Amino acid sequence: MKIQNLTPTENVLAELGHRLARARKAQGMTQPDLAQAAGIGVATLRRIEGGSDGQMGSWIKLLRTLGMIDAVDGLLAQEIRSPMADAKAAGNRSRARRRPADDTAGPWGDQAP
Repeated sequence: MKIQNLTPTENVLAELGHRLARARKAQGMTQPDLAQAAGIGVATLRRIEGGSDGQMGSWIKLLRTLGMIDAVDGLLAQEIRSPMADAKAAGNRSRARRRPADDTAGPWGDQAP
């Protein structure tokens, strides 16, 4: 299943749990093996693999144990720039200057007497 912006949270959690279980099995680990190596309870791992909402700390421990922690780095950019910061980084741009007023023009734009 592809996770997209409109995918309900419950479905995202279920998919991530399935992916975690597949990664664990691909490494030949049982739930008790992974839970012990990650320092979390077996019940916690079962809940996460079952699609329940788990704590971020538990996910990090599991991903680190499975050698997948590098995937977390791509979730959020290290530096998030605002449009104002981008404008400042582009440098100071000169603003257009107004043309000097014509001294010969009258108050209505016609010639002064």
